[in-house]
Amino acid sequence: MHILLTNDDGVEAPGLEALVAAVRCLPASFVVVAPLLPHSGCGHRVTTDRPLSVTCLAPDRYAVDGTPADCVRLGISRLTLGVDLVLSGINAGGNLGVDVHHSGTVAAAREAAMHGHLAVAVSQYHQRGTDIDWTRAAAWLTRVLLLLPLTKKMPGEFWNINFPATAASPCEPAIVECAIDPSPFALNYLSDAGGWHSVANYHQRPRVPGSDVDVCFGGSIALSRGRVL
Repeated sequence: MHILLTNDDGVEAPGLEALVAAVRCLPASFVVVAPLLPHSGCGHRVTTDRPLSVTCLAPDRYAVDGTPADCVRLGISRLTLGVDLVLSGINAGGNLGVDVHHSGTVAAAREAAMHGHLAVAVSQYHQRGTDIDWTRAAAWLTRVLLLLPLTKKMPGEFWNINFPATAASPCEPAIVECAIDPSPFALNYLSDAGGWHSVANYHQRPRVPGSDVDVCFGGSIALSRGRVL
C-alpha cells in the first residue's frame, strides 16, 4: 500500500508527525505532501489564480504553498503515483458534526475521495488550555487503521475519525461507528472595539444522542462516513 499524508496545520505540525508515526506501524510506503503554512478552517478552498510552489524538504516530503486540497491535487496527480490511500491529520482539535464543512483536514480527504481514492480524515479533540498527547493519538490511529477495511473502495465517501480528549481518557476508548451530527453550531458573538468575536463554547455545542459529537465528547473514538456530496 502507498499512502499520501497531508494536513491543514502545516508541514511542521506535531499532529503530522503523529500521523507519520502511526503509518510507520503499517506495511506501507508513504509520501508527505502538506501545506507550507497552517490553513486551519480554510474549508475546501483551492488555488487556481497563481502558481503553486513546491519545496522538497527531504525524500518523499514536500511542502506546498497552498491549501490541503491543493496538496492532495498535486500529490495524487504529480508528486507521487499509485496512491492507494490518503490520510489527513492528525488535526489539533475536533472536526465533528458540521465542522466537516469548514475543516481543511476533512477537505483534503474529501478531495481525495472525489478522485476515487480511499481517504481518511483524523482529528484530536481537546479542550482549550489542555495539551494533546500525540504519542497516544498516534497509537489510537494505528489501532483504528488496522481495523478499517483499507482495501475496500468507498465510492463517494470517506472516513472521518475524531479522537476524544487524551487527558480525559485513561482507558483505551471504544471505537464507535456513528453518524455525523447535523446540528448547527451556536451563534454567540460579543462586540468590542476590535469587532465581533465568537464566544460560543465548543464543548457545549448542540448534539444528537449517538452522533459523532456525542460519541467523542463521551470519551469514545467517533468513526463516521462522510460524503463527497
